[in-house]
Amino acid sequence: MNSANNAAVVVGVDGSESALRAVRLAATEAARRHRPLRVVHGFIWPLLHVPLSPAPGAPPGGGLRHRAEELVEAAVREAEATAPGLSVSGEIIDGEAAAVLVGESPTAALIVLGDRGLGGFAALVVGSVAVQVAAYADCPVLVARGAQRPDEPVLVAVDGSDASRQATEFAAETAVSLNVPLVAVHAYRHPGSSAPGDMQPLVYDEAKLHAEQERMLAGWLTGLTESHRGLRLTCRAVHGRPGTVLAEASGSAQLAVVGGRGRGEVTGLLLGSVSQSMLHHAQCPVVVVRGPH
Repeated sequence: MNSANNAAVVVGVDGSESALRAVRLAATEAARRHRPLRVVHGFIWPLLHVPLSPAPGAPPGGGLRHRAEELVEAAVREAEATAPGLSVSGEIIDGEAAAVLVGESPTAALIVLGDRGLGGFAALVVGSVAVQVAAYADCPVLVARGAQRPDEPVLVAVDGSDASRQATEFAAETAVSLNVPLVAVHAYRHPGSSAPGDMQPLVYDEAKLHAEQERMLAGWLTGLTESHRGLRLTCRAVHGRPGTVLAEASGSAQLAVVGGRGRGEVTGLLLGSVSQSMLHHAQCPVVVVRGPH
């Protein structure tokens, strides 16, 4: 989380039901973090040179700019109703939605957005704006998707990478704040089974391999309970494809936290395969941690 005292939680809205779910989640997060909430709408029409005022003879209050003002005002009211007493502001910013939200990220504590916006293709599990913002933002990005399970633990994906360590710190802080357990999951495969089809080696000692992976996981998390007082930590090493293992585990979590790019990812990728998979398949809200928190 951005350490600046005035760093706000920022939520992107577009008038969709997905965005309203994100507003409610963002308001809850902002109240929990004692941060103000900024409701932001990326207003793309000026870039396309589309007339913004009502057409001649149209009723007063028409036009694209007025419609944008209405949807921001509705989102602000939704946030205030969700978290009474929360400081909430709204702003319309000219620009494409993903670019506007990424532009907010250097000074934000957290960016929140829905998994699908207006005009999203029915076949897409997660919208392009969510993927772009998660890939480029300079702060953690929370995508509102799946079911709300307020009594369930926080889930974090662990693989020993720098991104994983950032994600683990974020997840531990969140779990302590929510007073719920943290479940740290490390998904592994058999040596030599990373190719498509997961060809299995002819000889391996499953028990030995599992014990080694458990030791690695424990080593990666050394000192976490000491540095986060009150943290209740459960560690699980699970054989399987990381995306599949984590998506299944998210079915009994209230929040899943992943690093932006994991161990062994191709250099230059802005968003790793596991984080992309979770954005598409997680059964609960997902935080992608790439930047400061």
